Amino acid sequence: MSFDVVGFGALNVDKLYNVNKIAHEDEESYITGLSESCGGSAANTIVGLSRLGLNTGFIGKVASDREGTLLLKNLEDENVDTDGVILESDGRSGVVSGFVDRDGQRALYVDPGVNDLIEQDEVQTGYVTGSKVLHMASFVGKFEDKSIKAQKTFLKRIPDDISVSIDPGRLYAERGMDFLEKFLEKTNIILINEAELNLLTEEKYRGNYKGNKTCENGSKILLDYGIDIIAVKRGDKGVYVTDGCRSYFMDAFKVQCVDTTGAGDAFNAGFLYGLINGENIEKSALIGNFVASKCVEECGATDGLPDVYGIAGLVTGFK
Repeated sequence: MSFDVVGFGALNVDKLYNVNKIAHEDEESYITGLSESCGGSAANTIVGLSRLGLNTGFIGKVASDREGTLLLKNLEDENVDTDGVILESDGRSGVVSGFVDRDGQRALYVDPGVNDLIEQDEVQTGYVTGSKVLHMASFVGKFEDKSIKAQKTFLKRIPDDISVSIDPGRLYAERGMDFLEKFLEKTNIILINEAELNLLTEEKYRGNYKGNKTCENGSKILLDYGIDIIAVKRGDKGVYVTDGCRSYFMDAFKVQCVDTTGAGDAFNAGFLYGLINGENIEKSALIGNFVASKCVEECGATDGLPDVYGIAGLVTGFK
């Protein structure tokens, strides 16, 4: 079986606590509600793409526990192929404890569990053969970087006709360009937020741009590494996208924000959907912003994600 998109990343059960405020050091706050859902950055994006009608699969790892059962069932219920998911007999599945305030802002604590225990020989190259896109997101890297090494090895093995997209997240971005360079050598599309871009390119800014940190300058640095398409996610300010020839600042849709969890992953889904369907980067960014706007209107990373009918008017109406 060949896929439109295969995801490779962490699988987590998100336990989201609604709080009156996010407590800082020596502060207290109180919990007003609790919800539980399935997540993981790459998994959220793949679920979004599946809802938009694309044929999807996933590579990851879960344990034989309650959370692992939930995660597998969720992917299956979302029509995501799970033949690439490795089942570990011992250990515990990944869990993220998130605290969301009244404005929808959040603080996350990650227990990676078996997510960080993927061995290089457990990931089969044949699973992605014939796929259009491989989409990767970060692992915590708590256990000797096993899963990160598995990702890097996998990138070396996959056919060159598969486009690679990556959302490095803060976990990979704060390790710097030297760490991410092996990923970038095979990456066609990078999906990154503004703060992560600044972290990732810090050393290059000092040498080339004298501290002038902008989306344009940060993207120029990444373009020098051979990246084809860059999307810089800017929260409620929208997104900056470039392919080195054309560049656009696209405003976010104005909606009532309930929870920002998964908003970046939702953008990734809409943006990749557009590209896979032959849209230019401007229209793809518009679709990404719309999918993200629907995400933040609901609690959790995937509850608000639209299906293909939900974006039909947007796709056909954009000139």
